[in-house]
Amino acid sequence: MTLPASPTFKVETRTRASQAFAVAAILIVLLAVAAPFIVSRGVIQDLFFILTMLVLAQCWNLLAGYAGLISVGQQLFVGCGGYAMFGFVSLLGFDPMRAILAAGLFATLVAVPTAFFTFRLYGPYFAIGTWVIAEVGRLAFAQWKALGGGTGTSLPRDAIKDMFGIQWLRDLGMKSAQAGDAITYWLALILVVVSIGFIYRLLRSKQGLGLAAVRDNEQAARAVGVDAMRMKATVYLVTAFLTGCCGALIYVQKQRISPDAAFSVIDWTAYVIFIVVIGGIGTVEGPIIGVIVFFLLQNLLADYGSWYLLALGTIAIVTMLFATRGLWGLFSDRTGIQLFPVRRILKGGLLKTKFKGGPNG
Repeated sequence: MTLPASPTFKVETRTRASQAFAVAAILIVLLAVAAPFIVSRGVIQDLFFILTMLVLAQCWNLLAGYAGLISVGQQLFVGCGGYAMFGFVSLLGFDPMRAILAAGLFATLVAVPTAFFTFRLYGPYFAIGTWVIAEVGRLAFAQWKALGGGTGTSLPRDAIKDMFGIQWLRDLGMKSAQAGDAITYWLALILVVVSIGFIYRLLRSKQGLGLAAVRDNEQAARAVGVDAMRMKATVYLVTAFLTGCCGALIYVQKQRISPDAAFSVIDWTAYVIFIVVIGGIGTVEGPIIGVIVFFLLQNLLADYGSWYLLALGTIAIVTMLFATRGLWGLFSDRTGIQLFPVRRILKGGLLKTKFKGGPNG
């Protein structure tokens, strides 16, 4: 006999748009890998800038958009990563590629005492506290005479010339400078894939649900058993590591560092906040859209001096007034398209169950 149909349910996050985008994203990454052999050195430098700013934006978005930690001191980890890389290369003789990972670990170590102090603050006090600690970091590294003190220093020429992979690219016909840009570009591409992949996987996990609960209502999240402090501390340390690696990579490409440049609140925090706000805070897609818009605006308005910053501020204010969830949020609300869906969708159906009875059944 056949029993009456019973409801069955399953939880899904993927959509048709996200599945199609996954295929497109793989093709885009493969094309991006081949870019140094196809496009000019100037284009590679522009792509490097876009990729590194995207990493910084994704990290800040994870902090503010998902953990509720509004930081204006992320330049601390960029600067610590950059200076640590210089120290490992110039003073200890590390290969720059090894030094990038070591710099990320150093930034994570710096984040431990930083979190101890800043996590005692809430709301705007947390934001101000992160900025003050970043300024303390800038002043501290300005006293490091072995790396140029307040005026900064440059990487040894041999460090870049002998960097892993440079000789292989030379053998393929690239010049030394072009080969160096290609290596740093590929590393930036890897960092983007790793950061977006980690963030997306985290948001789709049980920990991601807990993180969203902490952001929306920390007291309620604690009431249902979410360890809010542990979640926020984990996110803070992970973003410090990724930001430190990104800062180190940026200064491998620049080959010169100074305290004012490495700990610039405008370059490494204000611009990043603009990117996330314009694109859409609390979404993985938002920073991707935001960094493209920022790059285009920078190229269009950079010749206007201080008016450039005024224009960026005006655009950010208008976006917050008329598109509170950013450009991607506005697009997603109207179309329902999500390229990195994290919302759980409950789908149900009817399942007919067959039952074999006895001789009389």
